[in-house]
Amino acid sequence: MSEYRLEMRGVCKSFPGVKALDHAQLCLRPGKVHALMGENGAGKSTLMKCMFGIYKMDEGEIIYEGQKVNIRSPLEAREMGISMVHQELQPIPARTVGENIFLGRYPMKKLLGVIPVVDHDKMYKDTDELLKKVRMNFDSRQMLGELSVSQMQSVEIAKAVASNCKVLILDEPTSSLTANEVEALFRIIEDLKADGVSIVYISHKMDEILRISDEVTIMRDGKYIGTWDAKELTTDFIISQMVGRELTNLYPERHNVPEETVFEVENFTSINPKSFRNVSFGVRKGEILGVAGLVGAQRTELMEGLFGIRSHTTGTIRYRGKECTINRPKDAIDQGIAMLTEDRRATGILGVLSVADNISVASLKKYLTGGIMIDDKKVENLVQENVRKMNIKTPSSKTQIQSLSGGNQQKVLIGRWLANSPDVLILDEPTRGIDVGAKYEIYCIIEELARAGKSIIMISSEMAELIGMSDRIMVMCDGRVTGFIDGKDATQENIMELATQFAAV
Repeated sequence: MSEYRLEMRGVCKSFPGVKALDHAQLCLRPGKVHALMGENGAGKSTLMKCMFGIYKMDEGEIIYEGQKVNIRSPLEAREMGISMVHQELQPIPARTVGENIFLGRYPMKKLLGVIPVVDHDKMYKDTDELLKKVRMNFDSRQMLGELSVSQMQSVEIAKAVASNCKVLILDEPTSSLTANEVEALFRIIEDLKADGVSIVYISHKMDEILRISDEVTIMRDGKYIGTWDAKELTTDFIISQMVGRELTNLYPERHNVPEETVFEVENFTSINPKSFRNVSFGVRKGEILGVAGLVGAQRTELMEGLFGIRSHTTGTIRYRGKECTINRPKDAIDQGIAMLTEDRRATGILGVLSVADNISVASLKKYLTGGIMIDDKKVENLVQENVRKMNIKTPSSKTQIQSLSGGNQQKVLIGRWLANSPDVLILDEPTRGIDVGAKYEIYCIIEELARAGKSIIMISSEMAELIGMSDRIMVMCDGRVTGFIDGKDATQENIMELATQFAAV
């Protein structure tokens, strides 16, 4: 009998213009956490989608519990005992937590002994028991859309656990989770290991990988590089195997020189009394202002308010000394302000459109002939310039953006806003879900923009990133600014001290 529960051998998968998998392989043992690592575009998610029946392999085989199997759909995968929590969430916000967890396998009963209907009482009872088991304090009857992104991700994890799976694929499961929620997930993983479940864990967070994993497989450019015992690995070794070279510094050397203050906010207060209140700050020309805070600090809500996505009651915004009114995103764009949103799938990319469409969509009015016809040649020149400048890896400008890796999608979105020549860029979690190699490229772009005189406001939940990239750091807690720290003096300790000052006035 094989020591492996599931084996993938010689897996190949091609898409138009790109070979995503080139004889990749993976072997999973019962009761073990197997980390799957590699840069964005290395083929990790593609390999998992082949295992889960979303993609059909061009070549290769899957051996599951000693038998060669052909997994043709996610439904077949789930029936075999394989579950997957996707990196990009797929919730149904208008349905309850219970309905989302039991989607596609609702408990049924017979009405009048004849008509099959959903047994809601059993569904919610089973949901409550499941949530208690996985230590998630949610109301099973609450609408999913009322939860935060991190809470929705927790529900997706509970949904996968509910199916009594033998193989669980977790693709970037902690990308939107708080520290407490991460700890809760790790407790769930330990329980699943004890039950003999094989877990595939995809993450770019090295500390998580080294803490939770038993084995690590690394991929690069669609190829299998190797598998190691996690206890034998170091962060430097993992990075060198992922990128095929040594990374001596995670952050670029900065040459930007902040000058005069060009963007000022004074006493900015949300229409929602539980959100941001009396916020005041300024950003200088050529400065990278980091924004720190724990989940619930209202950092994203503040930036969405400044960009006109959320309403505010009081407050003044000045750009180059002149007061300006921003009630909607168009007002912000007209003032030379751009915003890269936190969730690129939900509020960033236009997934079914091409790279060219995604880059040009915010600046098409610049390329109109006679006010009515789009000059396709000028648009294509814009797109090709951005593809070159941002080093976007794509088969062509006509490729659908949803087929690109997360890092390349993010570079497309930055290119979209740069096409408008903004002076102030708000970047909300610009490197979330992106590997170390792509992160470095994003950091270089940010530094280059600051050096060119752009004012950068960067929200990040990674304190090391804020410390490595910021000239100053503004810290928020419970909707208020609790202090500013010079980038040279910033430490995780003094950031955390300000981030937990709930009593600040």
